[in-house]
Amino acid sequence: MFNADALNQLRQLKSDIEQSKVVFPGTVKATNGRFGFVALDEGRDVFLPPEEMQKVLPGDRVNVTEQEVDKGKIQGVVDELLESRLSTFVGRYLVKGKGHFVVPETPGINRWIFIPPKERMNAQPDDYLYCCIHKHPFHDGKGQAKVLRVIGKAGEPGIERALTLATFDLADAWPEPVVQQAEKLDEAAIEALAPGREDRTGRAYVTIDSPATQDMDDALLAEPNATGWALSIAIADPSSVIGTESAAELEAFNRATAIYFPGEPLPMLPDTISTRLCSLMPDVNRLALVCDLQVNNDGSLGDYSFHQAVIRSRGKLSYDLVANLIEGREDEDIKALPDAVANSLDQLHQVATALRKWRSEHALLSGDRPEFRLRLDENRRIRAIEPSVQNEAHRLVEECMVAANRCAADFLASRPSGLFIQHPGLRNDRAANIRALIEGYAPQFADIDATTPAGFLALMKQTSELEAEVPVKAIVSRQLARAELSFTAAPHQGMGLNAYTTFTSPLRKYSDLYVHRLIKAALWDTPMQMLSSEQLMALQNAQFKARQAANSLETWLKSDFAKTLGDEPMDGVISRTIPAGFFVRLEANGLEGFVSCRDLNGKYSFDPVTLRLIHNKNGRVFQLNQAVKVSFSGVEEERRQINFKLVEAEEIPVTTGS
Repeated sequence: MFNADALNQLRQLKSDIEQSKVVFPGTVKATNGRFGFVALDEGRDVFLPPEEMQKVLPGDRVNVTEQEVDKGKIQGVVDELLESRLSTFVGRYLVKGKGHFVVPETPGINRWIFIPPKERMNAQPDDYLYCCIHKHPFHDGKGQAKVLRVIGKAGEPGIERALTLATFDLADAWPEPVVQQAEKLDEAAIEALAPGREDRTGRAYVTIDSPATQDMDDALLAEPNATGWALSIAIADPSSVIGTESAAELEAFNRATAIYFPGEPLPMLPDTISTRLCSLMPDVNRLALVCDLQVNNDGSLGDYSFHQAVIRSRGKLSYDLVANLIEGREDEDIKALPDAVANSLDQLHQVATALRKWRSEHALLSGDRPEFRLRLDENRRIRAIEPSVQNEAHRLVEECMVAANRCAADFLASRPSGLFIQHPGLRNDRAANIRALIEGYAPQFADIDATTPAGFLALMKQTSELEAEVPVKAIVSRQLARAELSFTAAPHQGMGLNAYTTFTSPLRKYSDLYVHRLIKAALWDTPMQMLSSEQLMALQNAQFKARQAANSLETWLKSDFAKTLGDEPMDGVISRTIPAGFFVRLEANGLEGFVSCRDLNGKYSFDPVTLRLIHNKNGRVFQLNQAVKVSFSGVEEERRQINFKLVEAEEIPVTTGS
C-alpha cells in the first residue's frame, strides 16, 4: 500500500507529465473510412486512427498530442474536446435486437448512434430522422442521439426535398414574428410610402420573365436620344417595406437567398412581400429603386442616377413573346401591345445589342452553356428533362441587369463602405500549371501574366478561338477561384470588369437588398444597419450552403431519373477529369455521370497541366470537351453518383433500313 508521501509523488509526477505534454489545437476532418485527421491550426494534418475517431465528430475543435507508433509513424491522440460544431444531422432509424440507432446520412459520421428510449419520438424502422447529439462520444466513444423530428420514409412524395432541408438546416416555415409582420402589410401600406417619391406611373415600364414567375424584381424602359439611349431599370424596393431590424429583415439575412429547388422554391421573403406587395406586377402601383443611365451608341455607359419612384408596369411579358417581337414574327399578343410598349421593346433590343457588343470587346461574356428544365410528376420526382432555350429576350434582360449593376458598383466604389462581388481569377495554387499550359500549347501568349486582371482578360479573350492540341480556354476555366463578397471594390475577373455588385434581385438575395440600403443611405440618408466582417462571412457561408442544398436535391432527383435511361448509347462531352476517371455531360438532358478508369482497358495517368487522362502505353487521350458515347451503368447510392460506361465504336449497334 502506498503511503501519503508516495501518493503525493505520483500526483506530482502526473502533473509534471501533463504540463510537459505538447498539445496542438485543430479541427477534426472525417473520411469515408473509419479513420480521420485533425487539421492543426499550424497548417498540417495529423492522422487519427479508428479508435480515436470514435471519440470525436466531424468539425470538432480538439487538442491532440502526437505519439510514435510502428516504424516511426506518427498518429494523434485526442487530449481534449474544445468545441463541437455538429449540432444537428439527419439519418435513418435502425433497430438491431434491443438496440435503437440512427444511421447518419451526414458525410464523415461512419457509425451508428444509439438513441435512448426517451428520445425516440415514436420513430419507426427506416424512418428518416432529424436529430441532435444528446451525448458526445468524447469520454467513452459511445455517443447518443436525440430525435428532434421524424421526417418520413423513403418513397414518400417530397421526401427528397424534406430531407435536403433538414440536412442543411434550412427552415421551411416562417418564424411567428415574420408571419405577424407580413400579415400587417397590405396595399394601404404601399400607398402610405408613396408620397415624396417620383411618380413614374405614366411611363411604359414592362417586366419580362417566365410565365410562372411571381416575384418580379425588375421592369424596363428605353428611349432613343441624340447619343444613344436613355435606359431605365426599375427594381422592386422591399427595403422600404421592411425595417432594418425587423423580423423579416433578420430572417432574410439568415436565409441569404431564395433557393430554387425543383418544383417548390424556398423563398427569402414571405409571399405577401415577395410575390404581392413588392413584386412589380402589372397594372398596380409599386415602389421601386430606379437606375436611369445613358447608354452610348457604342454600348459604353454614360451618366447614371438613382431615384426612389412609384411605377406601374404596363405588362408582364414572357421571354417567348418578346423574342417573337424582336424576330419580327406575327403574333396576336404582339399586335395587342400598346405602341409605347412595343416602341420601348424595340429600343431595349437595340440597347442590349450595343451593351453586349461592348462587353464582348472590352470585358468577358459567359458561354452559352445548354440549360435544362426539370419537370416533376405528382410524386415530386423528375418526369422529364427538357432543354431550356436562351433566346434574345433572355439576353436583353441580362444586359440591362449587368449595366444597372455596374452603375451600382461604380456608385459604391466612391463611398466609404460598399458591398461588392470580387472574383480573383485563377486559383493561386494553379498559376504554375497555367503557365506550363500556355508555354506548352499556346506559346504565342507566353508573355501574358494571367495572374493579373489585365492578363487574365487578355488570355481568356485570345484563347476563345484558339485551335490547339488541348482546349486551352476550357482548361483555364476549370481552375478559377470562387467569387467572394467584399466591403471594398476589386476586379471581377470572371466578368472582366474593374468592379461589380448586384442590386437587381432584392426579393431573392439579401446582398442585393443590402446594396439597396447602402445606395439609399448615401443619397437620402435613410437608416441602415452596417454589416460587420463576421456577418459578411456568415452571409457568404449561407449563400454557399444554399447552393449546396439546391445541388444536393437536384443530384438526388437526377440520380433517380437516370435509372430510367436504359442501356442505349448516348452522346455526351467530357465535362471534368480527375485522376480516377472523367465526368460526361449528356447532350440530350444535361445529366452528368462518371466513367471510371477501372472500367477502361489499360492504365491511365492524369496530367495536372492539361487535365488529360493519357494511356500509359498507346497514348490514348481523354480530355475536356471531347465528344464520347456512353451508356448508363448504375448509380452509386451513397453519393448518388450516376455512373456511365464508355461505348466504343465497335460496340454501337448498326441499324439498316427495311
